Amino acid sequence: MAHYFEIKKNKAGEFVAYFKYNSEPIFWTEGYSSKASAQNAIESILKNGPGAEVREAE
Repeated sequence: MAHYFEIKKNKAGEFVAYFKYNSEPIFWTEGYSSKASAQNAIESILKNGPGAEVREAE
């Protein structure tokens, strides 16, 4: 699969969930103090993302 989520620690020691396509980061979450919180962010994106509307900047 060309796209996937990856959780890793940033320089501040926080857990960040990265969404990657062909190993390139497309977007990432804020830093979380626990890996479980980063996993919850991924679950929220998977649950709520498919139905999100697309808006164009004015």
